[in-house]
Amino acid sequence: MQLPSTLLENAVAQFSKLPGIGKKTALRLVLHLLKQDVNEVKFFGETISKMRSEIKFCNRCHNISDGDICSTCSNSMRNQNLICVVENIRDVIAIENTQQFNGTYHVLGGIISPLDGIGPDQLNIETLIQRIQKEETQEIIFALNPNIQGDTTIYYIQKKIAPFHCKVTTIARGIAFGGELEYADEMTLARSLTNRLPVQQYVQ
Repeated sequence: MQLPSTLLENAVAQFSKLPGIGKKTALRLVLHLLKQDVNEVKFFGETISKMRSEIKFCNRCHNISDGDICSTCSNSMRNQNLICVVENIRDVIAIENTQQFNGTYHVLGGIISPLDGIGPDQLNIETLIQRIQKEETQEIIFALNPNIQGDTTIYYIQKKIAPFHCKVTTIARGIAFGGELEYADEMTLARSLTNRLPVQQYVQ
């Protein structure tokens, strides 16, 4: 892509590093910024820079936070004895958007994946074990992706926390509402049959 300015070219190169942003989209974004007031663009840049340099991660659950403890962990109205274990911060946001969960979270920062070189020591598993032991947690809910890596991670953590006699559950898996059976893979269909529900409970 031939551009008339090195400054413009450098800006496009930086925007194109963002996920899902190609060179053409990056150029469109940069040209849009050029049309904005200088102070607005300056504020935009300062906001991004401040976010990156000042944002923190909760010392308890590893969620994004403005302080040492996140708003979820410090909220006395939430069930502090219930922990939902997730892979990343995007999962926390997704679950919070349902407005159906009133416990706390624990962000692992990934899942066990030997092929990708990710082992238990690279995840926030030890801090989870310490939380369960220290806080006498009543229930752990695993909300990890339903794949081999997710199941491996659940199995590993479940073995580690077994001595604490904490209730361990996982989110339901099965055929999505609106889905068609012929397009479901065998494992999903098998789980749906195994975890079947009474009709009265299903249709409510």
